[in-house]
Amino acid sequence: MSTATENGTGGNRSSEKTYKKTTSSALKGAIQLGIGYTVGNLTSKPDRDVLMQDFYVVESVFLPSEGSNLTPAHHYPDFRFKTYAPLAFRYFRDLFGIKPDDYLYSLVNEPLIELVNPGASGSLFYLTSDDEFIIKTVQHKEAKFLQRLLPGYYMNLNQNPRTLLPKFYGLYCIQSGGINIRLVVMNNVLPRSVKMHYKYDLKGSTYKRRASRKEREKACPTYKDLDFQDMHEEGLYFDAETYNNLMKTLQRDCRVLESFKIMDYSLLLGVHVLDHREGGEQGQAGGDGRRPVAQRVLYSTAMESIQGDGKAAEALTTDDTMGGIPARTHKDEKLLIYLGIIDILQSYRFIKKLEHSWKALVYDGDSVSVHRPGFYASRFLKFMSTRVFRKTQPIRFSPSKRTRTSIPALKSCSQEILSSQADERNEEDRRDRLVGADDVASSSTFTLEDSAICLTSEQSTMDVDMDRDDGSVLDVYLVGSFISGYSCLNID
Repeated sequence: MSTATENGTGGNRSSEKTYKKTTSSALKGAIQLGIGYTVGNLTSKPDRDVLMQDFYVVESVFLPSEGSNLTPAHHYPDFRFKTYAPLAFRYFRDLFGIKPDDYLYSLVNEPLIELVNPGASGSLFYLTSDDEFIIKTVQHKEAKFLQRLLPGYYMNLNQNPRTLLPKFYGLYCIQSGGINIRLVVMNNVLPRSVKMHYKYDLKGSTYKRRASRKEREKACPTYKDLDFQDMHEEGLYFDAETYNNLMKTLQRDCRVLESFKIMDYSLLLGVHVLDHREGGEQGQAGGDGRRPVAQRVLYSTAMESIQGDGKAAEALTTDDTMGGIPARTHKDEKLLIYLGIIDILQSYRFIKKLEHSWKALVYDGDSVSVHRPGFYASRFLKFMSTRVFRKTQPIRFSPSKRTRTSIPALKSCSQEILSSQADERNEEDRRDRLVGADDVASSSTFTLEDSAICLTSEQSTMDVDMDRDDGSVLDVYLVGSFISGYSCLNID
């Protein structure tokens, strides 16, 4: 990818990017013309079940600049537009509630917005004006891998459409001047209408997982794993239900990726701080001052994408939350979280195995991002569940004041009972000495003294247990002591 010459007047200069010797404006025009033709042509085909051969169908149409009986004239170079698995992708769009008219309006009738420096892959990214769809240029091997992936992707979405995996809506190719430019249409993970105060690309690895100086100088840098640990040392806290649903979704998605032998994927994480009240942060991308509207595509928001019955997602997905997941910091700072798994078109092929083997010789093999799919998934989940996302601990209830204040009162009552029993014992001893008690009376006196010793011993034990605020233990000692003393006093 290169940059064309800069044009402008005065102090304002604008530059247009080129991709494979094709200007960005020509590429955007070809995208809109091609998608407009293929989606419009698809409406004439009746709905039916998706068959296995549908995943491997490639339709092609030639769009000359002067136009033809089927295509309109345009002012771009002649090009051929290919559509991969059109019926299969139509099924995916239907599954996510995307109507053909809405799809065409977003991609064709509204101008596409080019995202500046979205990543280090060298790909171009275009965003629709309504924040719904991302168009990304992909390499030939990635497009080919996605086409092979479609049957398994179809099965996974049928079993559960609530997933953090990328939602693919179309795969296309533009051929012009002997150059092939392949494109994929996906869901937009981070809506522009919500300011992301922090943005992270997380893999769960540590080798070279810190944003470069050049990246940090950007207006909205994308940080990495080590940066997250420095900036959010305590992690992000969710309520128990949300945390369980999120981790269940991640575990399921990682199991699917591992079955496809996919690794080196990332979790794209956007953090919006609700306590920040910065001027112009809402509606910043459009610049027209309109109130931002939540994404309309089914299961496209972060809250809708995680596992659960869907009721909580419907309740929380409003214009205020914009589909974000409520969270907090350890300082009780309110957040909205937006996330999704990206870059899943990297399989553990021979080249990746060589890359891992070479890096493992120089560095710790378990710390590098490229690793076998099973280990990568396990490390990814461990990092997310222990370092990034955490569960809010439930509040533990302490004994009420009523329970604590009742214990000294019971203790005082027991002392009064023991004191009265001791007075009665002394009075009886004095009477026996004056009258000259016989052996039976002496035996009774001995038993009473023994009972008093027993009561005294139980009282000291009770005082020790009193420090534990255990009301139930105290009741047992009081009742037992009273009954024992009473029986001894009435032995004769």
